[in-house]
Amino acid sequence: MLTERVKRLRKESLKAVPHIWIDRARYVTDVYKEHFGQVSTPVLRAMSFYEILKRKPIYIGDGELIVGEKGAKPAGAPTYPELCCHELSDFDVMQSRKQVSFKVEKEAYDFQESIGIPYWEKKSMRSKIISNMTPEWINAYEAGVFTEFMEQRAPGHTVADKKIFLKGFKDFKEEIQTSLDKLDFSNDLRAYEKREELKAMLITCDAIIMYGKRHANKARELAEACDDPVRKGELIKISEVCDRVPENAPTNYWEALQAYWFVHLGITTELNTWDAFSPGRLDQHLQPFYEKEVKEGSLTKDFAYELLNLFWVKFNNQPAPPKVGFTLLESATYTDFANIGVGGLTIDGLDAVNDMSYMILDCINEMRLVQPSSNVQLSRKNPEGFIKHALRVIREGRGQPSIFNADAVIEEMVNMGKSLEDAREGGCSGCVETGAFGKEAYILQGYFNLTKILEITLNNGYDKYTRKSIGLQTGDPRYFKSYDDLFDAFKKQLKYFLDIKIKGSNVIGRLYANEMPAPFMSVVIDDCITSGVDYNAGGARYNSSYIQGVGIGTISDSLSAIKDHVFEKQALSMDQLLQVLDKNFEGHDYERALLFNKTRKYGNDDDYVDDLMKSVFDEFYHQVNGRENPIGGHYRINMLPTTCHVFFGSVIGATPDGRFSGLPLSEGISPTKGGDRNGPTAVIKSVAKMDHLKTGGTLLNQKFTPDLLETESAIGSLASLVRSYFRMDGHHIQFNVVRADLLKQAQENPEDFEELIVRVAGYSDYFNHLSRALQDEIINRTEHKGF
Repeated sequence: MLTERVKRLRKESLKAVPHIWIDRARYVTDVYKEHFGQVSTPVLRAMSFYEILKRKPIYIGDGELIVGEKGAKPAGAPTYPELCCHELSDFDVMQSRKQVSFKVEKEAYDFQESIGIPYWEKKSMRSKIISNMTPEWINAYEAGVFTEFMEQRAPGHTVADKKIFLKGFKDFKEEIQTSLDKLDFSNDLRAYEKREELKAMLITCDAIIMYGKRHANKARELAEACDDPVRKGELIKISEVCDRVPENAPTNYWEALQAYWFVHLGITTELNTWDAFSPGRLDQHLQPFYEKEVKEGSLTKDFAYELLNLFWVKFNNQPAPPKVGFTLLESATYTDFANIGVGGLTIDGLDAVNDMSYMILDCINEMRLVQPSSNVQLSRKNPEGFIKHALRVIREGRGQPSIFNADAVIEEMVNMGKSLEDAREGGCSGCVETGAFGKEAYILQGYFNLTKILEITLNNGYDKYTRKSIGLQTGDPRYFKSYDDLFDAFKKQLKYFLDIKIKGSNVIGRLYANEMPAPFMSVVIDDCITSGVDYNAGGARYNSSYIQGVGIGTISDSLSAIKDHVFEKQALSMDQLLQVLDKNFEGHDYERALLFNKTRKYGNDDDYVDDLMKSVFDEFYHQVNGRENPIGGHYRINMLPTTCHVFFGSVIGATPDGRFSGLPLSEGISPTKGGDRNGPTAVIKSVAKMDHLKTGGTLLNQKFTPDLLETESAIGSLASLVRSYFRMDGHHIQFNVVRADLLKQAQENPEDFEELIVRVAGYSDYFNHLSRALQDEIINRTEHKGF
């Protein structure tokens, strides 16, 4: 049960107005103006980090026990001009847009106009990226063939492992000094670069220690002025906690939570990493502290639960950094994708479910917040009571937690060359992405519009959205003799655009490696200290670059329609098909009904169309997987959209499956809306024909009516559905438990549904925060009423 303290702080967090905190930009600019060109780039970045943590205001809210904010107060969003220098018009858009808006004070406008833009406009990473891209890349980007995450945000999709809970930054400093002492300037030609990186790491360690001490001092000041003896005692305890961590390893449960939170703030203050840093397997990290203290009698379950609730509030206080343009369209949410997992296996391969696993599930259920995201890592070795407990939380209808196949995830990582032990300690984060926690940089490079490639193929390289010839001239499809001719042309276009995408990503990777190191994040990721190489330059033990495929359901159904109706049954000629698509089916109700209603659709356990899905997936995989990236690792694929399936649909005309121009594409690996007509079991059998083990993550959404899951028998049936999917090596599944008519009411009367939460893609969000197009897309998802 939530305490009155938690209820109040939760309410304050929900009511806090997201706003731009411009002072981070001011502090970084001051450092660059004084020191740029006089010190090495890693040291410059470290000095900037130190300056931010030295000068930013310290906020300790009334009643807080876990302390620290990214801005000057809750809901403050820093800007990162070294990455993306916002125009004044960007600030106008941030303030005025209906969804994901930010309040921008006059102070921010004044700084940006007089200092920010004049200094950063040509120096930002975004400016450097765009100026270094080829015309072919620019054309494809503007056409919506792909997006680029690093255009406005930094690499950094990574997750903490247990070292943060076992070491303090005093210990990390000793490790860094050992690496410095081992440098061999006689035989190692990169010794200088390593020295500068390690020096930068030392500076950031000092910065985070100083930041903890500043909170300790603030708590003592507040305690001295406090007349309430209870609150005074709490503030004294906060000061004691912050005096110990993050300098030293945490010795108890409270210190463990606070130590992680300081690291989280450090990572997300250094750069606006996509996605936000995450604590990973929090139940495993906290269980030893919890178990020891409960046994000793120094911690009660109720207080442990209250601290956990307050930890949840801290995540919800942090809106994702402000985004504009295409970056907003691909991820239109305040959610910053910190994702906390429970369950799975231990490093020894044993069931990892513990007391904290259940406490975290209860926290998710009662807190009812969209941040942090949460997930269950479900192994065959986990008890049935665990998955049923999670499903009871999911039944409440807030889309959390999502569920991952821990056994498949481990196999995916081993297939990619990770050790079994590292794989077992890893898992999934962000939306659905797989990684070795604390040891891997698994960087998301952007979304790739698979359906758009088909449209370009059908138009012989011409893009109807930008009205440019941007692809290969693979032939007028009217003269294709067979479906194989069409698919051969599609494969050529796919390779052409993937080559453009990867060439651009290679340049962007080197730009970040050379010009935007992340020395603080490098401290907490193996093996950056031992190698003396930055996280952004390949210093992590494993380095993976992911390209996310979008629209697999839409393209599969479109290919099914073409193969069946044009080439096999010849109900339409290719010329007729292209004409009705150009007219968006206007005046062609019969043809549209034929394509929409009489096409065999993906998601119904029909090999005819599922084999077409597999052919697209396999081609995408073979053209990406294993290609070398610029930081010593390889490119991989995963299949997820965030909100990009809406944006990608907006740049595509009518499609052969009967979809009207501009409507969203299918999301994740889910079937198209209304295309799955044979129930959820048929869906999982269809999507399991994709080889999930070749990916770094797939996303499957399903939607159920609340009345279907009212009984314990229904919970058992849903558990069986999940277990069955995972036995077929499915990677991930998540559920919306909500009625479409309720969502329609929320559209019409948003003020009555302020806390209505739905599952969007790899995250949950408030229904009122979503665009109308995305709301409609969720409403129209197939609503299963039986198993």
